[in-house]
Amino acid sequence: MNRAASFIPIACFSLLLSACASGPPLPVDAAPGRAGPGQVLLLGEVHDNAAQHALRQQALAALLALGDRPALLMEQFDREYQPAIDQAVRDSASLPLAERVEALIAAGGRAPGWQWDLYRPYLAMALQHGLPVIAANVSRAEARRVIGLGLAASGWTEPVPEDIARAQTAAIEASHCGQVDAALAARLARAQLARDQFMAQQIERHAARGVLLLAGNGHVRTDIGVPRWLPPDLRARSRSVGYLEPGDRRAPYDAVVVTAAQRRVDPCATMRPAPPAAAGR
Repeated sequence: MNRAASFIPIACFSLLLSACASGPPLPVDAAPGRAGPGQVLLLGEVHDNAAQHALRQQALAALLALGDRPALLMEQFDREYQPAIDQAVRDSASLPLAERVEALIAAGGRAPGWQWDLYRPYLAMALQHGLPVIAANVSRAEARRVIGLGLAASGWTEPVPEDIARAQTAAIEASHCGQVDAALAARLARAQLARDQFMAQQIERHAARGVLLLAGNGHVRTDIGVPRWLPPDLRARSRSVGYLEPGDRRAPYDAVVVTAAQRRVDPCATMRPAPPAAAGR
């Protein structure tokens, strides 16, 4: 059951950002949803947007203040590192908190491409409050296998509903700046589908204590993302929040937060064909 998305302007969150900067926790009613026993909260992100991370970190603090102790599912960790993550949590128990966080990131593979400074606060809160840290991603090697062999041959669910397959393919085309054709985009979309299915499996596994998933906005879309792979009863107890920037396409979520855009180089700039050289004189 998909609930209509609601849109929350960033002006409503200006006080929250200042609270994050200065340190005091948010009021306990500032959480965008609950993640207590049997409840699931999926928080999207533009991965490098510091303002969005600040809001989500404060949301986690608010949940903890309310007494929720969810499993923290993170796209940033690949599933093959779960035993090492669990071991690092146990072995580092006597270390200072900052060292425990670093040990956890190292045990999780410290995958390149993630700005780990933005994720350390979540991990610190998880360690302080005894939250399980759960790897919610499949590896690049697994993704390549799915792209090459297909979902069913790699152990994932197939066939995929047509609306999901079509929309995921279109999203891949858009994210690659129009430089891949539909056939290649459809194969690349298999990796996204495998990730969504795995995240849904992990949510089901940990739902009894409550779940907070941190993942990209594409994964938490209610129309084609992780929620579509949840059983109906669990979907009814989940809430998906997209954290967007101005100009982002308004995909379906249960709620949306719009923040200022993170300053960055245009990711499509290096992918566009170079303009033709001017004719010589």
